[in-house]
Amino acid sequence: MNFKMIGSIAIVAGTAIGAGMLALPLATAALGFIPAIALLVVIWAVSAYTSLLMLEINLRAGVGDNVHAITGKTLGKKGQLIQGASFLSLLFALTAAYLTGGSSLLVLKAQTMFDIALNNQVAVVLFTLAFGAFAAFGVAWVDKFSRVLFSVMVALLILVVLFLFPEVSPSTMLTGAVTESVADSWMAAIPVVFTSFGFHVCIATLVRYLDGNATSLRKVLLIGSSIPLVCYVLWLMVTLGTVGGPRISGFEGSLPALVSALQEIAAQPWISKSISLFADLALVTSFLGVTLSLFDFISELTRAKKTLVGKLQTWLITFVPPLICALYLPEGFVAVLGFAAIPLVVMIIFLPVAMALGQRQYSHDSQYEVSGGKLGMFAISLVGLIIIAAQLWVAL
Repeated sequence: MNFKMIGSIAIVAGTAIGAGMLALPLATAALGFIPAIALLVVIWAVSAYTSLLMLEINLRAGVGDNVHAITGKTLGKKGQLIQGASFLSLLFALTAAYLTGGSSLLVLKAQTMFDIALNNQVAVVLFTLAFGAFAAFGVAWVDKFSRVLFSVMVALLILVVLFLFPEVSPSTMLTGAVTESVADSWMAAIPVVFTSFGFHVCIATLVRYLDGNATSLRKVLLIGSSIPLVCYVLWLMVTLGTVGGPRISGFEGSLPALVSALQEIAAQPWISKSISLFADLALVTSFLGVTLSLFDFISELTRAKKTLVGKLQTWLITFVPPLICALYLPEGFVAVLGFAAIPLVVMIIFLPVAMALGQRQYSHDSQYEVSGGKLGMFAISLVGLIIIAAQLWVAL
């Protein structure tokens, strides 16, 4: 395995791992550890299959094309419109989720470090202004900053897991929360877990980077998607196995409550600080990556000028809608992450299935084709419908 493949695996894993990890214990606590792990494995399999389907589509369309161009080639302008609307909805939803999560952690920090009772709405505005400004600086600045933050975050994750692991109680870990409705627990967990495996946006870039080598790309996607699965399993072990599913379920989606509970268990003050910093970095790195993509997408969409006024207009369009959502849904971190599953299903399940079916009908010459045929694509489409149904169940 060469350095380009190792780097590509890191990109896949790094794209998936982020703030979604923080939501997993909150979303799955009501299920219990074994059902939560089973759900993780199923969603991982779905994500891996759809990534290979997108690899097939990219290779058939031609190395070098981006997702928008490939969609246009296979599904025309209507397909591009659906893809663009889904992408925009996904990024707006993720930005709103990270604003609610980031501001709630800011409130917690103000209270614990400075004994200041910070108003949540003020915290949302402060978080938006402080970290949202990076989106306007451009990819070069954000890339350098994010690489450093992500490296520190991974190191802290390893540290936290290693030091909390001895505190894990098998009986605590295997004790599920008592809930009024098992169906509600499953429906709430499915969309959030699905969103946590969203790494597919980098596939077209990796196809170009590895010169369309199907064998190498297949390994990269399977190994790269497996790393988040392992991280998520370990994270659920140390959270559900220390704090416990029943107690976490009682937090009702509150991220600060989860962080505080983990800090209570930490035997040493520096581990407690590491837990807090890990949560902060997981949110900030995800926020920076998502808002940069959203800022650039809106800039292209509106054909904004590169002047100060043009950047300010783009910045306002980027942040005002999710800011309003965060102001009126102060505890909406997990809920909004779940909503993001709907446009993500369209982007990485429904559109790829439609494109693959179209390509296979008119072209039988390809260096790579995912096994399973039409039956596999029907099954994966059915899973997509279940994920959307689960989110609508929760919303209604």
